[in-house]
Amino acid sequence: MAVSGRVISLAVQAMLSSATGRSCGYGSAPTASSTPTGAAVPYSVLYPVGSTSDGPPFGDASADARIVYQVTSVATTAEQVEWMADKVRTGMLAQTPRGYAHPITPAGYVVMSRELDKEEGVTAASGVYSYIQRFAIEVTTLVA
Repeated sequence: MAVSGRVISLAVQAMLSSATGRSCGYGSAPTASSTPTGAAVPYSVLYPVGSTSDGPPFGDASADARIVYQVTSVATTAEQVEWMADKVRTGMLAQTPRGYAHPITPAGYVVMSRELDKEEGVTAASGVYSYIQRFAIEVTTLVA
């Protein structure tokens, strides 16, 4: 069974909203009804960039994937966007003795590892500041 990108993306989006305490859109800015903070800045946007699969032959119930995500933090000042990027980085990478501080829990999968792939830093256009980060996560299927 192939890894479902959508299931993983929704779990990453939920973790980012929880870990940062700010809304996270999936492919676009959060809406007014997004939790926890609606479309108020600062917020982040999650973009699936691509994935590679590996593991057993097609048809086998287990599979692994490496999925790359871009997280764009958006704010009205450079300081605010950098603060938001720090919260995103902490959400994705902070660890405790028992594992990641902010678990990603997609139904039917286990996240094995996470890493920072690239940071592009702060950019500004028309008074809107953004900070781009790319993270890679490795997932595997849970086989019952």
